[in-house]
Amino acid sequence: MTDFLQVSTTTASREEAMNLLRSAVGAKLAASGQVFGPAGSVFWHLGELGDGEEWQLFLRTTRDRYADLEAHLIEHHPWDNPEVTFTVIDGGSERYLEWLSREASSS
Repeated sequence: MTDFLQVSTTTASREEAMNLLRSAVGAKLAASGQVFGPAGSVFWHLGELGDGEEWQLFLRTTRDRYADLEAHLIEHHPWDNPEVTFTVIDGGSERYLEWLSREASSS
């Protein structure tokens, strides 16, 4: 049951995260998603330690749609090198996973 993924990225604002979410779900690259934040963040950037606030975006999709979703997020993301990662959804209710598969389909 590893055909389902939760994909995440972060943005500098809620508006940017919501725009990415709307465009990805609207293109049927993901079935659904949520935005959370702001979250405190500490990171290395251009050789310097930085900190700030970010908004977290989580989307649910299928493994088949991941490459297209990743490309979409990177193309539409305001940052040059955004984090785009996924976690395997290793279980869930059968009806939910059927819905996820149906809604993230390319047809």
